Amino acid sequence: MAHATVSVIFLLACLAAYEAQHEPGYCSFYEECGRNPSVGNALIPPIVPCLDYSPARSLKGEHYRRLKQACPMLDRGENNTYACCSIKQIRSLEMSLTLSKAVLIRCPSCADNFAHLHCITTCSPDQSQRLRITKTMIANTSMNIEKEFVVGYEAYISKTFAEGSFQSCKNVRIPATGGFAVATMCGRYGAKLCTAQRWYDFQGDSSNGLAPLDIDFKLVPEGDTEGLPAGVFPYDGRALKCNETTPTGGEVCSCQDCQESCPSVPPPSPPAGPFTLADADGYLVICLILLCLLLFSFLFFLSVSLFLKITERRDTEGGKGKSTDKNGNEVTQRVIYPSEVTWTERNSLASQEFLGSLFQAWGTLIASHPLKVLLACAIVVIAFAIGLMHIELTTDPVQLWSAPNSRARTEKDFHDKLFDPFFRTNQLILTAPGRPGQIYDSLLFGKQNFSGLISKDLIMQLLELQTKIQNIEFWSEDLNRPASLKDVCFAPLNPSNPSLTDCAVNSLPQYFQNSVDKLNAKVNMTELGVTKEVDWRDHFIYCVNSPLSFKDITDLGMSCMADYGAPVFPFLAVGGYENDGFTSAEALILTFSLNNYARGDAKFNVALQWEKIFLDIVQEYQRNPNTNFTFAYMAERSLEDEINRTTAEDIPIFMISYAVIFVYIAVALGEYSSCKRILVDSKFLVGLGGILVVGCSVLASMGFYAWIGIPSSLVILQVVPFLVLAVGADNIFIFVLEHQRDMRRPGESREEQIGRVLGNVAPSMLLCSLSESICFFLGALTTMPAVKSFALYAALAVVMDFVLQMTAFVALLSLDARRQDGNRCELICCVTVKAQRPTQPNEGVLLPLMRKYYAPVLLHPITRIVVMVVFILMFCSSIYLMFHVTVGLDQELAMPQGSYMLDYFKYLYAYFEVGVPTYFVTTKGFDFTAVAGMNATCSSTGCDPFSLTQKIQYATEYPELSYMAIPANSWVDDFIDWLNPGSKCCRLYTLGPNAGNFCSADQSAILCGRKCMATPPNGVLRPTVEQFNRFLPDFLGNRPDLQCPKGGLGAYDKAVVRDASGEIIASRFMAYHTPLKNSQEFTAALQKVRELAHNITKSMRQIPGTSPDFEVFPYTVTYVFYEQYLTIVPEGLFNISLCLVPTFVVCCILLMDLRSGFLNLLTIVMITVDTVGVMTLWGIDYNAVALINLVTAVGISVEFVSHLTRSFALSIQPTQVDRAKEAAANMGSAVFAGVAMTNLPGIVVLAFAKAQLIQIFFFRLNLVITLLGLFHGLVFLPVLLSYFGPGVNKAILLQLQQAKAQQEQLSNHTKHIYENESYVNNEKTPEPTHNPSTQKKIPIEGVNPAGTIEEETMENTSF
Repeated sequence: MAHATVSVIFLLACLAAYEAQHEPGYCSFYEECGRNPSVGNALIPPIVPCLDYSPARSLKGEHYRRLKQACPMLDRGENNTYACCSIKQIRSLEMSLTLSKAVLIRCPSCADNFAHLHCITTCSPDQSQRLRITKTMIANTSMNIEKEFVVGYEAYISKTFAEGSFQSCKNVRIPATGGFAVATMCGRYGAKLCTAQRWYDFQGDSSNGLAPLDIDFKLVPEGDTEGLPAGVFPYDGRALKCNETTPTGGEVCSCQDCQESCPSVPPPSPPAGPFTLADADGYLVICLILLCLLLFSFLFFLSVSLFLKITERRDTEGGKGKSTDKNGNEVTQRVIYPSEVTWTERNSLASQEFLGSLFQAWGTLIASHPLKVLLACAIVVIAFAIGLMHIELTTDPVQLWSAPNSRARTEKDFHDKLFDPFFRTNQLILTAPGRPGQIYDSLLFGKQNFSGLISKDLIMQLLELQTKIQNIEFWSEDLNRPASLKDVCFAPLNPSNPSLTDCAVNSLPQYFQNSVDKLNAKVNMTELGVTKEVDWRDHFIYCVNSPLSFKDITDLGMSCMADYGAPVFPFLAVGGYENDGFTSAEALILTFSLNNYARGDAKFNVALQWEKIFLDIVQEYQRNPNTNFTFAYMAERSLEDEINRTTAEDIPIFMISYAVIFVYIAVALGEYSSCKRILVDSKFLVGLGGILVVGCSVLASMGFYAWIGIPSSLVILQVVPFLVLAVGADNIFIFVLEHQRDMRRPGESREEQIGRVLGNVAPSMLLCSLSESICFFLGALTTMPAVKSFALYAALAVVMDFVLQMTAFVALLSLDARRQDGNRCELICCVTVKAQRPTQPNEGVLLPLMRKYYAPVLLHPITRIVVMVVFILMFCSSIYLMFHVTVGLDQELAMPQGSYMLDYFKYLYAYFEVGVPTYFVTTKGFDFTAVAGMNATCSSTGCDPFSLTQKIQYATEYPELSYMAIPANSWVDDFIDWLNPGSKCCRLYTLGPNAGNFCSADQSAILCGRKCMATPPNGVLRPTVEQFNRFLPDFLGNRPDLQCPKGGLGAYDKAVVRDASGEIIASRFMAYHTPLKNSQEFTAALQKVRELAHNITKSMRQIPGTSPDFEVFPYTVTYVFYEQYLTIVPEGLFNISLCLVPTFVVCCILLMDLRSGFLNLLTIVMITVDTVGVMTLWGIDYNAVALINLVTAVGISVEFVSHLTRSFALSIQPTQVDRAKEAAANMGSAVFAGVAMTNLPGIVVLAFAKAQLIQIFFFRLNLVITLLGLFHGLVFLPVLLSYFGPGVNKAILLQLQQAKAQQEQLSNHTKHIYENESYVNNEKTPEPTHNPSTQKKIPIEGVNPAGTIEEETMENTSF
């Protein structure tokens, strides 16, 4: 029976085709017969006409008016208009065109051309000459009357008309997605591969759920009649160009929808090229010139110095006064007269004597009361440290690296306050390397290359994993009830009461609505006489090319929309493809989007709990040996989790580092004069005390700032102790070594000796500590929170360290000296040894080596020249390298080695095909309700060609320069289209209790017979202020669907913020960046998008009524991290310059010598510049963490440099070379042992840390800083001082001369008294005339009894 029915149908179809006639004025079909029996599931009722070869009907009255409204191109006047369509057909045509107009109405000429074609095929009076019926079916109408249904025909169209229509529509945009409307109307081909023929083929394909019957559009070239049926003439009407007005008065299409309408816009200027001079690297040329100038200047200086020395040697033979050389021979030395001593020299000596006497008295006092001092220090430290109970540890990267008043932070706060914060992303990127691909021969799409990843079994496994994650449930203490994904998920289309299927989950299974049955679905389908099976692969191919489709073109008839109601764009489902070859993708992407709550919100903790379970499930899945995927994953909490985890794991590394430093200090401070006295002369407890002093200073600093509410950070915990240890250990070594090298004078107590030693070295310690503390306090002027808090903590820690060294450590040394004098063992104080302490001072091993070998070799004439040339070359090279240092910090460096986030970043950069979304946010002060305001924002017909959205569109045309990939969506455009009466979106109830209120598109036309707005005469619809304010809330709350895809719910409901009066106080327009892969690209993208936003702001401020403080700014979640790199170079120069100022000023004030201050500053500058140069060579990027270390470098450099500079300035050796030797040996040995050898062991341990940040910015960079400081301080600076150092302070020489003269006078007078006594004793007289003892006590005018001591003191002053 079924076979007979098919045969009858086929016979009738053939007869119909055979008997068809093609004459002018005749119709091929007329009136509606009913539903197409051959179409199953359809998105709209597939009503088809009846076969009826008859003359065209004359139209009058309502019939004529309906045709004129729907097809104005067929209007010939009321009495002269003929057509082949009934009123019912016109109504069905209008309903069909309404769906298309919803997306095409933006461009009136496109909408007109689209309607033009279907009006011709449906209503043309010469219909029979344009069509050939190819398929009919006998069926019963709704009135149960048997009729012949037309279910297929051929339409013959001029190729010129077809191409013109297609060209007018191919660039029309969908503002909500930024994509092209034609992508939804070209089936599997999408926008890129769509052509006129493919466009029309889709329109005539009844399987798409929209076409009621099959139409085979034949595009016939001009003049080609071959193959045309007799009497058929292709329709050759004129298609409007997109930059033409329509016959009904519609305006030209906008630039965004029509390239021909675009004004001439010059391309953006390319980025500036590298700096060049004479076609060479400009920086290299400048550095070479600088190198030549410095070398020439140095050689010129050597030549002049040599000439002057030769001249001076000739002119000054035989001098005034004599001194003794190394061999004890007398050499001439001129006498210093008081008139030769300058003011600065006199004040320099006075300041040194004042500081020396002050610290001597202070040291004696502290050493006399050690236990009281230690108790007082402990009380003070504890009082400060109690503040640690209130310490706030900042771990949020935003609060660490973005200043609260910075532009990016302000913009972020504005966005997050008025809009919801950027949603939380939880994502997996899955691959299956090694799986063989396959060629799938599709019935509809031809041969397609499927990668091994795009296979049914893997998609099933992905769906299983996705379902397991979606079904996460847990008990929430914050909610006091069970919680699940629906409690925290981002549900754009049902935000108030979401179910699991409302949650935004993007993945490939969403093309099948996460249904196993749909994945398994298959059906036989016939196309062009070929029957094949179609399955999930055909549906997938269709959906990735047409993600907005509600029904594919296969007989499966499945939707492509996700189960939560939104489209899944292919870049959200698959990755690692080229040129839209989605089937060859190498990665599957699974993304769960959660709402981002404020940290104080209870649901914030719920989201964290969900993400924790998400990570547990994913990690367990990864460990499963049966897993077929190789994948990477992340949760929104992952970055912070991994940073905190690696910090905790690396704490033992830091502890080991501190332990190594402690052991070194304890061992190095010992005297070790005899094996029997090792336990007596060791300084284990002194070293421990020194470490405790450093620790207490850090604790006191942290506690103080915790008291006053300044938060700390992990960077402070890691860097500040190292910094203070470097500073403190240096001072400890200088003090202890000086004490060991000093011999107690006759009649001097232990406490007085300690005070005298402190008076010698404390000014140098003060010089360094004061310079460093002021340096760090000035560094706190920066706006970067992490750097600011570090500088504050470091400054106070350095101050506290100096104070505790001057108090607690002096007291500890006094107690240790008392123990050592009593020959008691250090760790077992009750045990004494018999071996006595050596009578000679203990110089250790390092000082004699440096005095005997190192200093003479370093300051040999040839060595000095080599050193100067090498360091000048190094300095110039570093200046060149400094200009090529990479600025930025790639986020993967914040992760520890082996972190799963490193794999995620690798997969993200390799497989993700689109960049981060960015919002263009408008502030209060712009009138969107005014026509000028809408035109300045929108990009459809009638809009300003340089509007907000249009300028963003221009930027996307040059993605390599603008970093913009997808144009911005526009709620203004979609609101205008939503209001357009040509669509079905905005209607009003005409019946019932809601009469006059908004009626959604899914309601019956009987209830909603009134449009919100009338059709504008020129096609440019703009609501009045009243209409704008009335219908905007309806638009924002309208859920998009097939009948009205322009609804604003989900896309725009949170994009517009209005106050209580209805004024728009903020709105946003979302675009997309190109894929950004490193911090340099993120920074460049931020800079470009800000320039674009600034340009838009200037244009919109010119609109009448706009507030002068109105602004458009860009925002995305990453800008707040990368903004610092726009200004970090000048800010770094400012901070480092501020740090350098006190090193110069303090040195000049304490030494009263500008030259010493300048040489001190020059060496520190060279250390800093060379550090940046080595950073370039070693791949260390310049960023906020590096800046902290560079500020630290200035502080540590002070330790390497300032001690030697002061030692040289106060030395009284006759020549600069001799003074440099003395400074290099005496102070250089202490600096080497105290700074370099204290830092290096601890730094080397950091190489074993897991965190890459610690390895790079704490191990590498601190190693560089320490080594460069060591070489500059102990190699370059002595040589520099030997050439350019200040002369001997004449005030010191004058004082020595006067002391020596007084000593000689006293010696001569004493000799004279002894001679007189001898004579009297030899003479025999009856009685003495006076008491000899009285004669000894006669004061001698002008003689200082302590002259000898003064001379000795000055000779020992080498610091």
